[in-house]
Amino acid sequence: MNIVIAGLGWLLVVYLIGSIPFGLLVSRLANGIDPRLTGSKSTGATNVARTCGTGYGILTFVLDAAKGLIPMLLAMGINNSAALLTLTGVAVLLGHLYSVFLNGRGGKGVATTIGVFLALTPTPLFWAVVVCLALIWATGFVSIGSLALVTVLPLFILLAGSFSYLILSLLVLFLVYAKHRDNILRVARGEENPWQRKDYAVTC
Repeated sequence: MNIVIAGLGWLLVVYLIGSIPFGLLVSRLANGIDPRLTGSKSTGATNVARTCGTGYGILTFVLDAAKGLIPMLLAMGINNSAALLTLTGVAVLLGHLYSVFLNGRGGKGVATTIGVFLALTPTPLFWAVVVCLALIWATGFVSIGSLALVTVLPLFILLAGSFSYLILSLLVLFLVYAKHRDNILRVARGEENPWQRKDYAVTC
């Protein structure tokens, strides 16, 4: 029973870490802007870059990725079991996607996903990021690159033989796709904005 309570307490802490709205904090400290009221109205790195400047967007991306990286490294130090790592990864990502500090709103999850898998499977993640960046460069759409990243990541994990993390990668794929549903519809209608546009509506 104590182990169960401790485990639930850990997942709650991880969820709260994931819920920290770094994009909102960075934007307000930078120039008093609330990113939820401008641009794509998201607290993700891309919208912060659009509204506050590239440097602040990069800072937001790094902080959001750290939300995924640090809890995973701590979990690996506690117990390197696939079950704990999977639950930890899902908890931190849910915090980012559905932040308790933002009334259930949040980012699109890509930066935090990168942090999670940087700890677990850096080589498969590297190749997934390569695919992501190549598609962003080729199409101009961050949404397409982001969805490609979470789509090919399970494949690269399989190729690397890291079967313990396959379930987590599939859960992440589902969650990130769910958060990008509006972007998917806009791409299908030919209405998605390229990343160069200031009214671009996709964030990490």
